[in-house]
Amino acid sequence: MKKEWKLSGQEAVWNVLKYVFSFLAVMIIGSILILWQGENPVTAMGYILEGAFGSLRNLGNTIRWITPCILTGIAATVAFKSGVMNLGIEGQLYFGAYAAALFGFYVHLPKFLHVAGCLLAAGIAGMMFALIPAMMKLTFHVNEMITTLMLNYIAILLTEYFTYIVMGISAAGDSLALSTPPIADTARLTNLIAKTNASTGFLIAVGLLVIIFMIYRYTIVGYELKQVGENRRFARVGGVHVTKTFLTIFLLSGFVAGLCGSIEVQGTYGKFTASFSNNLGWDGIMIAMIAGNNPLMVLVVAGIWGVLKAGSLHMERMCDVNRLTVLLIQALFVLFITVDYRKLSGFLRRKGAAV
Repeated sequence: MKKEWKLSGQEAVWNVLKYVFSFLAVMIIGSILILWQGENPVTAMGYILEGAFGSLRNLGNTIRWITPCILTGIAATVAFKSGVMNLGIEGQLYFGAYAAALFGFYVHLPKFLHVAGCLLAAGIAGMMFALIPAMMKLTFHVNEMITTLMLNYIAILLTEYFTYIVMGISAAGDSLALSTPPIADTARLTNLIAKTNASTGFLIAVGLLVIIFMIYRYTIVGYELKQVGENRRFARVGGVHVTKTFLTIFLLSGFVAGLCGSIEVQGTYGKFTASFSNNLGWDGIMIAMIAGNNPLMVLVVAGIWGVLKAGSLHMERMCDVNRLTVLLIQALFVLFITVDYRKLSGFLRRKGAAV
């Protein structure tokens, strides 16, 4: 038992060092990039914080960005924590958004039922699109990383084409402004802060995160999901139906991604717009990786991500630093987090001893 505690303590220390080193590394690189653009890094960071929290309206816009980051982060965490490499969150999000837009426009219901119906339609759409790579994996043993990655592009183009059909116009037109008709007011989510896009979608996202955490932490189903991710052979010997569980993981991840698309439509855009996502699916994948597939840490990292998204737009308006610099810093942070520093330090020690 003491040995296990010692190993657990060492693991915790290495994790803390990994995050500290990664943070310091990206801060140094980010500062260099900002200085290279002729600005003061402290000033640029001040503008980011001002853009995120400088007023009630700015705070609302920050909450607006945190919401999809939480949902896509949960979708990725559900998959990765259980050993499923679902890289198709972006595509599942698009189909969810499209289904919500159609339901919100064509179906007429009282507000509560209409909002719930859009969310359910979107979740099912995302789930059905996730079923394709899941069945290809189970039936033909096709690597889900490849299928989910390629299906992202198919989803973006298909929903764009379907929007042309709904609008009854030629596909030769400009796709940048292409969108479905606006959804009914009864399908819109309620605003949390007036004159912003912060909606009750944020409460839905946080509530769903808590539910996922509780499932993994306190239920037999969550235990089985984790076992499949950690060791499928052991899970099968322990009586877990691995195939059924694998399918459940994929469908749950797709359902959450579809919900994210619905909340984008119901809370922000009011309709489906082609190429609307701005890589939200990939943000979720990066958030899950940084959070170590821990649902509670997803909330923390998604909060930081939302602050950077909202603040970087203000920073770009106030100074000469391009907001793409923030995207580069985010990507570098993910890169540093994925490095196994324990193995790297062992390799460097062996090289030093050999010299």
